[in-house]
Amino acid sequence: METLKKILEFELIAVGDSKIRVYTLVAVLVIILITKLIIWLIKKALFRKAKLKNFDKGNTYALFQIIKYVIWVISIGLILETIGIKITVLIAGSAALLVGIGLGLQQTFNDIISGLILLSEKSIKIDDVLQIDHDVVKIQSIGLRTSKGLNTDDISIIIPNSLITTNKVINWSHQTKKTRFKIDVGVAYGSNVDLVIKILEESAFEHPDVLDRDLTEARLVNFGNSSLDFQVLFFSKTIYRINKVKSDIRRNISQKFAENKISIPFPQMDLHLKSNYTEILKKDE
Repeated sequence: METLKKILEFELIAVGDSKIRVYTLVAVLVIILITKLIIWLIKKALFRKAKLKNFDKGNTYALFQIIKYVIWVISIGLILETIGIKITVLIAGSAALLVGIGLGLQQTFNDIISGLILLSEKSIKIDDVLQIDHDVVKIQSIGLRTSKGLNTDDISIIIPNSLITTNKVINWSHQTKKTRFKIDVGVAYGSNVDLVIKILEESAFEHPDVLDRDLTEARLVNFGNSSLDFQVLFFSKTIYRINKVKSDIRRNISQKFAENKISIPFPQMDLHLKSNYTEILKKDE
């Protein structure tokens, strides 16, 4: 017992009045292990409760992240106190340094504050499909500074949290599980309008990922310069892979147009020559 006491009280480092002994390192290690154990238990309890009561996965994740950060801040404070560093003295003594660091890391702090806002506000959750700068991304995780997402090319994207909170972001998953999409197509003048509308609606609803036949609607939206412009609107739950759905519907439309001899025109331009220009051209000849 005496030997163990001597080992624990063995001095490793001495800086001024501060001394780090073996038992100090043991205490730090115990604090870290206890912190990780508490976080693990909270995570298990939260996600088990969410699974049993069908809580939203994104909300549960956000709550867990906030609790985890708070526990680690408390744990780091205890570690500093255990080593012999007074937190109040440290903060007071490094006030000027912290101001300089704050100015240099302004964007980083902005991202961290944005991360706290995302986690507490819960406007963005795990598995939400976002459109950011014309890029469609499925959110995989929300961190304190950055969030990670997967785009439609299965490429992992690291997104600074401030980009989500300060820019215009479309959340396709925010209000409902199904969303309305549209496909634009033009046909040649002289085509049977009623037949085109029928083909567009059938082509869309024949796709297995399109919902609600009654809400699938085709419209004549404009008399274009070279074509009659139509639009077909449909609802689908497949938000993340919607470009594949649209591609399949376009192929179906193209096939049905060919079967019914409906053509999609090339851009056309008519050139009219006035009589005086015609006479000038004849004189030049």
